[in-house]
Amino acid sequence: MKYVIGVDLGTSAVKLLLINQKGQLVHEVSKEYPLMQEKAGYSEQNPEDWVEQTISGFSELTDSFSGDVRDIEGISFSGQMHGLVLLDANKEVIRPAILWNDTRTTAECQEITERVGKDHLLQIPKNIALEGFTLPKIEWVKKHEPDNYAQAKLFLLPKDYLRFRLTGELHMDYSDAAGTLMLDMENRSWSEEICEAFDISPDFCPPLVPSHEMVGNIKKEIAEQTGLPGSIKVFAGGADNACGAIGAGVLQEGQTMASIGTSGVVVSYEENGDKSFAGKVHYMNHAAPDAYYTMGVTLAAGYSLSWFKNTFAKDVSFDDLLDKAADVPAGAKGLLFAPYLVGERTPHVDSAIRGSFIGIDSAHEIKHFTRAVLEGITFSLNESVEIFRESGKAIDRIIAIGGGAKSDIWLQIQADVFNATIVKPNSEQGPGMGAAMLAAYGTGWFASLQECASVFLGNEKTVEPIPENVEKYKELFALYQSVYTATNQINKELMKYRNNEEV
Repeated sequence: MKYVIGVDLGTSAVKLLLINQKGQLVHEVSKEYPLMQEKAGYSEQNPEDWVEQTISGFSELTDSFSGDVRDIEGISFSGQMHGLVLLDANKEVIRPAILWNDTRTTAECQEITERVGKDHLLQIPKNIALEGFTLPKIEWVKKHEPDNYAQAKLFLLPKDYLRFRLTGELHMDYSDAAGTLMLDMENRSWSEEICEAFDISPDFCPPLVPSHEMVGNIKKEIAEQTGLPGSIKVFAGGADNACGAIGAGVLQEGQTMASIGTSGVVVSYEENGDKSFAGKVHYMNHAAPDAYYTMGVTLAAGYSLSWFKNTFAKDVSFDDLLDKAADVPAGAKGLLFAPYLVGERTPHVDSAIRGSFIGIDSAHEIKHFTRAVLEGITFSLNESVEIFRESGKAIDRIIAIGGGAKSDIWLQIQADVFNATIVKPNSEQGPGMGAAMLAAYGTGWFASLQECASVFLGNEKTVEPIPENVEKYKELFALYQSVYTATNQINKELMKYRNNEEV
């Protein structure tokens, strides 16, 4: 039996999956590392932590492996998007990595939009300037840390830095580069126009490759440290959302995925990159060859449920909370929740908006609030589903992964709100499985990712919408959509109190 490893470099931990040729998970290792939040809105990590924990994870994986390590043929990667890693002339890290969820760059986003123009951004990188993207982070360092920027000779994204440390080779794949705001998406090249506008040298950007391309072998010292064979092939890998889509089988037109983790995303496959979504959703290169995807984002999806539990039901288990919410009819007895705890992304790009419970009365119990939170998160994701439908996409079947797929009640709410058949896959490995599939395809086990998916992926269950609930949720969704407009100005006024300003 042959094997591949999928490495998922996340925000809180790196996960390593050992997968065999049948798509079976043989062993899983997870290694955590800290997040640094020096100020409100800041989010950074030490790239060395990624390297040390990944090497430790490899060692643990090989120690537990009873087979011949020479049968482990390939490694590929999924990585947290957008994070900025700056290297000096010696390829040493200059400062901690600024992560995807860092929001310090609002002013830089405005400057980028003014300098390039919103319409031009939607023509070249196909996305508007948002705090999460990489170019605003580069501009922030240039403005606020000129000494660090003067040393910078190259930028990388998180997984690409990790892969560089393992192989000594410098590359970036198209799906991750699409989240920098510097990629000419259709032409799959760094945009000369955007780079010139910000005085960015071509040498500052790493060479671009497809996600399934072999980019090297692990270095001799890494092989000795980890027990992995020096002959193992290393593939470029892709952005976490693109790899998550591969790991869910979103590999052809009409396929859509809803992933509920800390944040939530709805990803839909696109055959080409020439559509226009006017910046309402993200539009990016897929990690699948010559393909694209559209993506809507709810910033506080699973986070909203975790916050609610930790704040109001700390001693109650998640299972107990959700079991009681299952007894509450659709509509949560007239209670609505807007999950804007940390701002929102789709369809409202607004870092100041905050969450709301609407319609509270004395008859409401914890179970009603829990149900409202589940429904509110799903309503937010449905904003993206409806944008896709408005563009002409037929969405009648959605693959559910993440925390939202682990609960029967939440699967049913998704079916009813989305008015679509919900499919729960038998693999819950998401981006890590997608990375492993890229390695399996890259090593030549399969002629295509679709063929790989037919072997690696299967469905555990399907959930059909309940017509009566669908009609209720259509009415409630219309009310939900009015919450943003009704609370937008109120939240702007409240911001000064949240920031402890003199009033």
